[in-house]
Parts: sequence; structure tokens; C-alpha cells
Amino acid sequence: MVEAHRTFVIVGAGLAGAKAAETLRAEGFTGRVILIGDERDHPYERPPLSKGYLSGKEERDSVFVHERAWYAGADIELHLGQPVTALDRYARTVRLGDNTVIHYDKLLLATGSEPRRLDIPGTDLAGVHHLRRLAHADRLRNVLAALGRDNGHLVIAGGGWIGLEVAAAARGYGAEVTVVEPEPTPLHQVVGPEVGQIFTELHGAHGVRFHFGARLTEIVGQDGMVLAARTDDGEEHPAHDVLAAIGAAPRSALAEAAGLRQAERARGGGIAVDASLRTSDPHIYAAGDVAAVDHPLLGVRLRVEHWANALNGGPAAARAMLGQDVTYDRVPYFFSDQYDVGLEYSGWAPPGSYDEVIIRGDAGKREFIAFWLKDRRVLAGMNVNVWDVTETIQGLIRAGGQHDPEALADPSAPLDSLL
Repeated sequence: MVEAHRTFVIVGAGLAGAKAAETLRAEGFTGRVILIGDERDHPYERPPLSKGYLSGKEERDSVFVHERAWYAGADIELHLGQPVTALDRYARTVRLGDNTVIHYDKLLLATGSEPRRLDIPGTDLAGVHHLRRLAHADRLRNVLAALGRDNGHLVIAGGGWIGLEVAAAARGYGAEVTVVEPEPTPLHQVVGPEVGQIFTELHGAHGVRFHFGARLTEIVGQDGMVLAARTDDGEEHPAHDVLAAIGAAPRSALAEAAGLRQAERARGGGIAVDASLRTSDPHIYAAGDVAAVDHPLLGVRLRVEHWANALNGGPAAARAMLGQDVTYDRVPYFFSDQYDVGLEYSGWAPPGSYDEVIIRGDAGKREFIAFWLKDRRVLAGMNVNVWDVTETIQGLIRAGGQHDPEALADPSAPLDSLL
């Protein structure tokens, strides 16, 4: 039975928000739990939107965190299709789009991120897409199927994870794909040129065309439909549809307007939180894509836009809201599926942070582990079609010790022997 003596409100009905609500109940919280989302769909996971669901390998219902009836069964009040328009920290209230005002004792902001927009002519055409929400994936799945059936062309602006996963899905339907990327390789800002080249070759082998060192400057259309995409070096690519996959920005406007401390925009922005995921207001927490965590293991303020961060951050924030001693020091982790390649990446190794990349295994066969090292210390590791090693890789990162690069590269030496 719910006791109305305390009310915990969660703004953001994605994976982080849903898992936070679940954790509050699992930990014995008997007050009101109110989960607010601006989408009409009940909470779902986002990886399938660019992977299994988009490619047609998974059904739509597979994306949801829980069945809708679960929330009523757990006495979690769902307010869907309702944006939060204002946060009053002093009255401890949030105002919804229909002017409903809800009081909170503790508040969790799990508002996620949103796709960055192309600021060029032609983005109002019907064939220009973004991929962040389930409704986007619904539409894009139909578009890719039609492109494949009609030998149509998709131009993707951005060679990051979303861009590459959509490229793989589009090729699976038979669509023609061109990726326009300003860096010299895909994933350049994530994995660097050495491993980025491996993904160039992977997608090239499946018929994807890359246009590196360029940005889109205009999307050309007629009668509201896309005809072509032009780049800043004078090239023009035929296109029936264009996907903007140029990154995401934290949805932190609500927190910023309320005066909560923000992380530096130059370092990714987001709501600044401590290691317990608490904001500059002791009654407000943040988790998931929007939270920039003062990471105790990595020694930096870090905002991570991946599934595992939402999966683990939501429950951690819920426990902190309940007064438990929480230190959120998870090694950043994500996974990707492209064609016959599955991979997992652990750690944090932005450009300029490492001085060596070690390959263990056969990169040509796409069965390998890559390690990013700084002063012989493992900053990050990515296993490609090699499984059951994530825990060991994260152990190497956590240990922080120096390692012999030759031993890391030697497949005959058991990986866990290096711990």
C-alpha cells in the first residue's frame, strides 16, 4: 500500500527513469512514485531503435522496459505525453504542460538527450530524419524498407555509432548508402584512426560509400521531397532520404532554468552531479544521458550517452534518493551490432588521451580486442566478436597498473592472467 507521506518524482520516462522507479519499490520505498514522460509510449530501451528493431529482426514490443500493466501493479503513477515545463526548487514542485503542479520530496531528472540538428537549408523536407525516439524508428524502418525495395539512396550525415548502425540496417534492406563524415575515419573521435579504419573497411565491404573530410551544406529538394545532398567541398550526392546523425545534446534546459549547476558545454554539458548523482540542490538527482558525473574512478567530469549508463545510473540515483551511501564509479560501457560484427567497448579514451593502440587477435577477420594505453596503462578496451572478456577488460582499467604491450597483444597469454 502506498503511503502519501513522501513523494518521489522522476522526470524522464526512459530506461533510467523506469529502472529508478523499479528500484525505489524493490528497496522498500512506500511513498508515492510519479514517473513523468513527454512521449506517449511507456518506457522503452533505445538500442533496438538503431539495431534489432530498425533492422526488422525484432518486434516493436521487444523494446519496452516493462509491460504497461507493470507500473500500475507496482503503484507507480505514470504521466505520459506530458512535458515538464517548469521546476520550482524552492516550492519543490514541477509544472506539467497541462498546468498540473506536482509536489516532490525528492526529484530525479532523467530527461536524456536529443539529436543535434543540421543547421543547413533543406532540413524541412519530408525525407530528413533523426533517430532518437521510438516514433523516429517506426518511421525510419518503413523508409529503409522502401529504399531497399526501390533501389533508393540514403545519405547519412555523421559516421558515429548511430550513423554506422543505421548504415548497416539500410544495407540489410538493400538501400544505397553514403556516409558524409568530416573526420578521416568513422568513429574518429571515439576509437581514433587506427580502429576507425577497420570500420571503414567493414562498411566498405558491405557497399557503403564514405565521403570523408566534408560536411553537408544543403539538402536539395523539389515539391517537399529530397533529391540530393551537397557538401562543403562541392560534391553532390543523390539522395531520397537524409539521416542527421551528428551527435546528441543533453536535455538540461529545465535544470538550467531552475539554476542547477551545469557542466561545461565544451566538455559535453549536462547537469553536474557528484559521485552519488546528486545535483547542486540536495533534493534533486540526475541520471542517464543528462548527468555529468564527477567520476571517482576516472578523475574527470563525464557525461555518457549509452544504454548501460541509464541501466545502472537510474537504480544508483534511486538508492541515493533513499539515503543510501552511493558511489557511482561504473566503467563506461556500450555495445554495437553491425552486420556480422558484435562488439563491446569499456572505458574512456578520447582523442589525445592515449599514446598507443594494441590489437590482440586478427583485425582482418574482425575477431580481436583493441586496447588504448597511456603510459602502459589500459584506458579502454574493445572486444570485437570475442566474448566473455568484458569483466576482465574492466578489471584491467580499474587496476590502473602498467602492462607489457607485448603481453596484451599475445592471444596465447590468458587475458585474466594480466590482472
